Amino acid sequence: MIRFRISAVILLILCAAMILPVYAQDMDPEMQKAWEEYMTPGWAHKMMASHTGEWKTVSTMWMDPAAPPIIMEGVAKSEMILGGRYLKSTHSGVMMGMPFEGMSLEGYDNAKKEFTSIWIDNLGTGTSVSTGTYDKKTNTITYIGNVYDPMQGKDVKIREIIKLVDKDKYTIEMYNYMGDQEFKSMEIKFERIM
Repeated sequence: MIRFRISAVILLILCAAMILPVYAQDMDPEMQKAWEEYMTPGWAHKMMASHTGEWKTVSTMWMDPAAPPIIMEGVAKSEMILGGRYLKSTHSGVMMGMPFEGMSLEGYDNAKKEFTSIWIDNLGTGTSVSTGTYDKKTNTITYIGNVYDPMQGKDVKIREIIKLVDKDKYTIEMYNYMGDQEFKSMEIKFERIM
């Protein structure tokens, strides 16, 4: 069954590779221009590309506003993929004596004029998806999304702020909600290693 699915996906990709160039030749020039604008990396992708490399991370996490923080040091490796359209980052460290692994995928949708962030890690089996906007004045990207909280047994709203300090430093602040109350649940400081 798995081999069949893989073969079907490969066949679909090969068909698309043969059909799309023929279709593009017959495409209306306005449609072709719209498609090219949609698919061409722009200013936001260039900004994301500035995060490629290897980073030392220091994470401070609060499980509860009144609880003492948990500190974790780690490493993040980031690279642009799919022709400079998406930023893929892998994160690793040790948290409370356990190995930690996480991965994010960030992109910018030229049509919707918004950033998208997907996060997964080995502390759960869910996927967090957020959308965000860039504020040129503060040089920040603010994401709003949801993440499953096993302690509350439901999805909870999150707000994440990425602050671009300079080419070698940036920070991420995350805010969670307990009921209607927002509290800072995490801060990560990134410093370039390479």
